[in-house]
Amino acid sequence: MKNLKDKLVCITGASSGIGEALAYAFANEGSRLLLCARSTDKLQTVKANCTGAASVDLLSIDLSKYEEIDQHFDSVLQKTGDIDVLINNAGISQRSKVIDSTLEVDKKIMDLNYFGLVALTRYVLPSMIKRKTGHLVAISSVAGYISTSHRSAYAASKHAVRAWYDSLRSEVFADNIKVTVICPGYISTDISKNALNDKAESYGKMDANQAKGMTAEECASKIVAAIKADKSELLVGGKETKFVLIKRLFPSVIEKKLRTIIPQ
Repeated sequence: MKNLKDKLVCITGASSGIGEALAYAFANEGSRLLLCARSTDKLQTVKANCTGAASVDLLSIDLSKYEEIDQHFDSVLQKTGDIDVLINNAGISQRSKVIDSTLEVDKKIMDLNYFGLVALTRYVLPSMIKRKTGHLVAISSVAGYISTSHRSAYAASKHAVRAWYDSLRSEVFADNIKVTVICPGYISTDISKNALNDKAESYGKMDANQAKGMTAEECASKIVAAIKADKSELLVGGKETKFVLIKRLFPSVIEKKLRTIIPQ
């Protein structure tokens, strides 16, 4: 979708991190924005900074409660009209060993990262098919290719997101709907601080690799460029993105490397 001016772009997880940076990037394109997150106060702050946007609407929603998506979006879309670009960005990470975690941890992560994304995409899809236009974007992760320790449920959710969207891409090609999967590596956000520990509570610490990662602003700029170019997939980050190709060609090399990484 080369021209984003006046297009309605819905961004989930828009109150911080990559989602917030994407809000500003699309505002600079002159898009209309529908920003979604749990915190209304944080969304109001982001809205105030989206000075270039054609319009900004906010939706306070917990997407892990995916059975409520219809009722929340029905009301707001009556005002905004149909979504042109959906950015499924909302998600949560993990910092806990399999042996120490509970099914509650796995369920919380899958409910938001996977089922919330699937439910919202299914909600938006019929209008895009009817109009024969639209762009669906999923924020997966390099972890959607390479599963590291202490990230089991997170990696599983990101693998699932990538696989589900890859299937969807083939199904909606004839309907002129574009599908893009974004796989960030280390991006400097609070994702590690907000990650779930083995008790399903916030981990509360900044990972060193995260702190030294690509800025959210640069990441957002590359994502917008990928959307405008109708790319099917984008690996974005530093040298860690190269591990995806290495794993494909030399899986044992990456397997041995992962054993030496000390989780933070």
